[in-house]
Parts: sequence; C-alpha cells; structure tokens
Amino acid sequence: MNRLIDALMSRMDAGSERIARRVAHRSGRRSFLGKMGMAVAGSAMLPILPFDKNFGVAHAEEAGSGDHNAPTNCEYWRYCALDGNLCNDCGGTITSCPPGAEASKVSWVGTCSNPNDGKDYLVSYNDCCGKAACTGNECLTSERERPGYRMGLHNDINWCMANSSQGYHCTVAVVVGMAGGA
Repeated sequence: MNRLIDALMSRMDAGSERIARRVAHRSGRRSFLGKMGMAVAGSAMLPILPFDKNFGVAHAEEAGSGDHNAPTNCEYWRYCALDGNLCNDCGGTITSCPPGAEASKVSWVGTCSNPNDGKDYLVSYNDCCGKAACTGNECLTSERERPGYRMGLHNDINWCMANSSQGYHCTVAVVVGMAGGA
C-alpha cells in the first residue's frame, strides 16, 4: 500500500515540477512586474468609476398601487425615474438636501407624467452628498431607464462622483420644465 502511495506522490511531484517549469519558461520576472503594475494602476482607477448602488440586484415594483400625490410615497408622480432614498424622509425636502449635505454637481433626468394635469414634466434627480447614507424610505422606479453608457438617463450609479465628498445620502426630485418644450 505504501508503494502505491509513494508512486502516486512521485507522479504528483513530477507533474507539479513540469507545470512550474513550463510557467517559468513562458513568463519572466519582467512580465510579472508588468502585469502587477497594470493591476495596481487599474485598481487605482476603480474609485473614480461609477458604481452600481444596487450591487447587481434587479428590483421590480408594481406600478399603480400607491398614492401618486404623496411626496413621501415611492409612487409619487415625480419619482418615475428615481433610485435612492427620499430626502424628504431624511431631513430635507423633495427639492432640497438636508443640512450638512450638498447636491451633486451632475444628475440624471426623467420624464414623468403628472396624473393630476395629464402633462409630462422633465425632472432632474440630484443625489445629496457629504453625509452618511440615510436609512429612510428607499425608492426604485426606473421608467425608461437606459443602459449605463447613457449616463444622463441611468440612475444606478453614484452621482456624487463629481463632488469633493462622494458619500451618498439621499436624492431630490426637482421639476425643471415641461417635456416637449411647452
């Protein structure tokens, strides 16, 4: 039995040595240092890339079941493309950030239909930055959302990336005009 184990171990040693020699023959220290340098430089670029606030989890909510006129409800008509915590549930209002937080310098937009007058409005969503994440009401309504390469129409990234303090706190929804230029 010991002979069989010794034979098996010697074959494993020979195989490991052969693989190690093959890898050493194909790659050198310079190649390794080059790849390591690329990995270090690439990891330094990660903090400036936008990231998915949902961490890859897709959500689906049923529309039409909530109150479209209550600003504290995710079904409120202005929140048709909102992804984040409501600022009016975190110490701010529907259009202003809470004290200590500043509006993001960049934003995404959505076209929301107001059921009260039947008109469409262009709504700008700004993340409020500079404070720890709010634990208030979180909404995810992604009507007509476009893929991440259409930055202005994508809501899954941290829009605090242009601010000096990139910590996300909450999101405001500001009506900037009527859709269609009317």
